[in-house]
Amino acid sequence: MHRSSVTRNDGTWVGLTLDIQDRHQPGMCVFTAGARLLISQLSRPVLLGVVEEHLGGVDFWRTDAYRSFVPPLRADAARALQGNPRRWAHRFAHYLLDSPEGPLHEGRWLLSSDSPLQRWRHARESPAEYWSSILVEGHPDGYLDWFLHSHSWEVLPLRPMPDGEDGRVKAYRKQAREGTLPPVLLWWVSGLDCHLILDGHARLAAAIAESVEPPLLELHRTTPHDDIAVRTDEAVELYESELARFAELRAIHGRAVPDGAATAGPHLARSLDDLNTAPQPTWAWPLPGGESQWRRIARDVTAREDWPQG
Repeated sequence: MHRSSVTRNDGTWVGLTLDIQDRHQPGMCVFTAGARLLISQLSRPVLLGVVEEHLGGVDFWRTDAYRSFVPPLRADAARALQGNPRRWAHRFAHYLLDSPEGPLHEGRWLLSSDSPLQRWRHARESPAEYWSSILVEGHPDGYLDWFLHSHSWEVLPLRPMPDGEDGRVKAYRKQAREGTLPPVLLWWVSGLDCHLILDGHARLAAAIAESVEPPLLELHRTTPHDDIAVRTDEAVELYESELARFAELRAIHGRAVPDGAATAGPHLARSLDDLNTAPQPTWAWPLPGGESQWRRIARDVTAREDWPQG
């Protein structure tokens, strides 16, 4: 495994890339059987889902089997790492890499403190209102509405969210007020088109109770190194062709035509940034036994014959 920092062209630190080898299937795995999904953790069913026929959303059933692989985060460690997302990212990367129960498998991943969820809150909306609105409700069953909510902006807890008076939440509320709250760890899963909470349910509840913006670390697959080299060459070729095109236009029309570098350069910079950070689809494995096995698991987990109807 190799980890390295990712920065933007302006020097802003974005996150850590994790290059994983020789881990062919993760302990926390997404399985598919047609339109049916299963997320399991070391053979324990954690979440079942059925994608609607017309792709309007997902009916899900959440079990109580999920276990976080992150050990309890001590208050003294939180104070020591206060306001330092880079150091928190290295610590969480250690937990992700060492645990047999996490989602990492071979490929290139990004663990980033720069989540789009933090940019979508309207200025007139309080943090409590915003984060409460994007939390997916329902236990054990519920619905992810792709029609109503777009852009992967929902957050699905993997266990019921504690309330503001829970003992752990009370302790974290003090850290939220002090600005020492450890980050919430999210995993973007493309098959659900939402973010799952891997660790930090109580910390997110504390941030909501105090109406403060929760610090985040978002995990997703990103572009492999081989693809980066190819796509970088393609982006540079496009940039050079644009420079040549603008040069020809300026030769004909003079300074009325904008400078090619000033026009095409920002697009090149954004393209190169995206190569290092943009999410790639989540890998999923065929469920052994297919749909019939999925139905058996659903019956065992839900103890219901009528779920799901699909």
